[in-house]
Amino acid sequence: MAFEIRYATADELPQVNELRAQVNLLHAEGRPDIFRPGFCEELRERVYQEFGDEGSDVIVAVSGGAVCGFLIAQYIRRPESAYCHPREFYRVEEFGVSPAYRRQGIGTALIAFCTEEAKKRGFSKMELDVWEFNRDAQRFYEAVGFHTYRRYMELELGNL
Repeated sequence: MAFEIRYATADELPQVNELRAQVNLLHAEGRPDIFRPGFCEELRERVYQEFGDEGSDVIVAVSGGAVCGFLIAQYIRRPESAYCHPREFYRVEEFGVSPAYRRQGIGTALIAFCTEEAKKRGFSKMELDVWEFNRDAQRFYEAVGFHTYRRYMELELGNL
């Protein structure tokens, strides 16, 4: 299957939102205590904000004119603090591939494209977070070279 990875155009953002809605549903089903079901106007508008922001990228995988994958990245620059050195990294904020197009190299190509773009912009690191329930995503991210360096944990107080 042939596909192209590139920066999104404004007319592709509704298709990106269709994929984002699928990702949101996955999260709402995986952690209904945190994520709200549905895909409200505020969520739909977010991709347009990221698209117009100089500090972020909206990248798509396109096959036969259809958006089959997307990645939204942000340029993070944190100043030095009493605790930390200054940090700069290219953050994968949102990512998804249509179920019909998975396991065909699209996700790997999206990450590879972003890796090169991050390097061109002077970043030496990419970061992302992934939810513990999403084992498929964890395996994918590890397969393309990401590793865990920090972990959030929770304690349900109602169970004590």
